[in-house]
Amino acid sequence: MVLLAAAVCTKAGKAIVSRQFVEMTRTRVEGLLAAFPKLMGMGKQHTFVETESVRYVYQPLEKLYMVLVTTKNSNILEDLETLRLFSRVIPEYCRVLEEGEISDHCFDLIFAFDEIVALGYRENVNLAQIRTFTEMDSHEEKVFRAVRETQEREAKAEMRRKAKELQQIRRDAERSGKKVPAFGGFGSAGMSSMSSGSIITDTIIEPEKPKMAPVPVRPTGSSKALKLGARGKEVDNFVDKLRGEGETIMSNTGKMPSLASNVLPPPVNVESVHMRVEEKISLTCGRDGGLQNMELLGMITLRVTDDKVGRIRLMVNNYDKKGVQLQTHPNVDKKLFTSDSVIGLKNPEKSFPLNNDVGVLKWRLQSTDEALIPLTINCWPSESATGCDVNIEYELQEESLELNDVVIAIPIPSGVGAPVVGDVDGEYKHDSRRNVLEWSLPVIDAKNKSGSLEFSVAGQPNDFFPVNVSFVSIRNYCDIQVAKVTHVEGDAPVKFSLETSFLVDKYEIL
Repeated sequence: MVLLAAAVCTKAGKAIVSRQFVEMTRTRVEGLLAAFPKLMGMGKQHTFVETESVRYVYQPLEKLYMVLVTTKNSNILEDLETLRLFSRVIPEYCRVLEEGEISDHCFDLIFAFDEIVALGYRENVNLAQIRTFTEMDSHEEKVFRAVRETQEREAKAEMRRKAKELQQIRRDAERSGKKVPAFGGFGSAGMSSMSSGSIITDTIIEPEKPKMAPVPVRPTGSSKALKLGARGKEVDNFVDKLRGEGETIMSNTGKMPSLASNVLPPPVNVESVHMRVEEKISLTCGRDGGLQNMELLGMITLRVTDDKVGRIRLMVNNYDKKGVQLQTHPNVDKKLFTSDSVIGLKNPEKSFPLNNDVGVLKWRLQSTDEALIPLTINCWPSESATGCDVNIEYELQEESLELNDVVIAIPIPSGVGAPVVGDVDGEYKHDSRRNVLEWSLPVIDAKNKSGSLEFSVAGQPNDFFPVNVSFVSIRNYCDIQVAKVTHVEGDAPVKFSLETSFLVDKYEIL
């Protein structure tokens, strides 16, 4: 099949949106579309008309026409199937099938048309894939935003702490009768008498408008000056749009969101020696079974905040039986780790860097063995007289895990309304904006290792894929943990804190 052009036009032949897939002039396309209404006979039920050079395959869209212009030697059955897909794409972007609405979303439609046809030939795609391609959803962008929000919260907390230190310095100076240090100006004489750890600009401790009183105004907990910056109207609109699309936005005082890109909250009590054991999984399964690819990346990150405990060693318990590949930091004594599973510096006289996150051990697991899938998802759509009956179930294969905030997202065809849900374990929510049914389960563990969801909706079996899964966990997948921390000299134990997280980078059933 050679498709020359695809267009949405009025019944008079006026082109609203037209996409050419071969070299054609605008005059040629407008002439073909202008001649199209004159070729249709009255009272006929055909879906195509022909001229000496081209064939028009069309479908009425209320007051408009969806028209494909093809060569005469094209396969009419393939033309009709392509026309059906074009007609289903338009309601994805236009709420009403009117000329103004089509014009407003013309670029969105052109991008979608390009996903269906390339160089005049039909691509092997369905509606769900077109939606995914045009959305251009970036997991890396979500991770970046989550990291940036975390950094902003840490910066705000640090500024509050600095402000409290300055308040305390002022109180002590007032009690002792000494001159109150001047913190209000850049480069003021009072600033030089302070330690470097207490230097802070007046935008943190002073109100926005300077006061004429000689005594500086003390900061309060609700001072706007403690904010990094006011969020503009444009940012608020963008956040509201994300919320409207079903995205969970992390706030300073809200609950932990259940998105895979978010991280678990840090522990409350953090010792001078703090470690993070982090794992991220990327997994792709077929809808008929079979693990296409699974990759798990893990790392132990060490942070030392007291120079008295800088010269230490970490005793690691490695009970993994899945065949992970371990790699230590170049400055870590590899022979010591291989023989005794102990992480220590090559030069025992040196200390670990202070106030820096240092990755001391990382591991990688890549496999296509189905037995290693932590959580299996079986989605089984079957066609019925009214559409499709979909049965989807999960089963926890790795019973040592405890998965929290699990969300299983199933695509729903657009324009068919909300699905009729029958039996369900957990909760569900239909996001009509994103055309997704979200199945939420607060906890999946050995006591709650399996569950199912049944619903009915109009559509075809291919419309319910890909299925995406997200979760967080405080137990890692590979059984690798830090058991003990000791001083290099004397092997005296060192008190430490530990946080463990197991997150999803990608978990997809195609």
